[in-house]
Amino acid sequence: MENINGSAPRDRLDNIDIHIINALRTDGRVAFAQLAEQLNVSPGMIRQRYNRLAKLGYLKVVAVTNPLMMGKRTMSMIGIRTDGRKMLEVANKLIKFDEVVYIVVVSGRYDIMIEVFCQDHEDLLKFMTEKLAKVDGVRETESFMYLKIVKEIYF
Repeated sequence: MENINGSAPRDRLDNIDIHIINALRTDGRVAFAQLAEQLNVSPGMIRQRYNRLAKLGYLKVVAVTNPLMMGKRTMSMIGIRTDGRKMLEVANKLIKFDEVVYIVVVSGRYDIMIEVFCQDHEDLLKFMTEKLAKVDGVRETESFMYLKIVKEIYF
């Protein structure tokens, strides 16, 4: 999602498009033939619709890894206050860090919120002291350790 204010209007989607999107959200590997059977249309039509939806940016099918299975046992959301003029510069520097999986520029108490996956607490401490704290423009951080993920969806 590049710009939440510049998204295309939802009314360009019909019921078939919405069914395809919802099915792929549930299982990104669902067969076009299975979708076609559910909708009583041809697999070719599903393929064309899928390609159109992907081209227009409505969907993107990717593999989502389980961080715990990948050895990332420590997860944290970190609120960052920046020097005002350097907010976007800081956000662009954070992109380069492998530990950072999500970055949003926000309004409110913090300027930027990041989600970080690390091997363990020591790895998180190293990230915060040796990487994040050294980014020019970062004034203050507050970390929120994940205790339990109760709901996780990919919109």
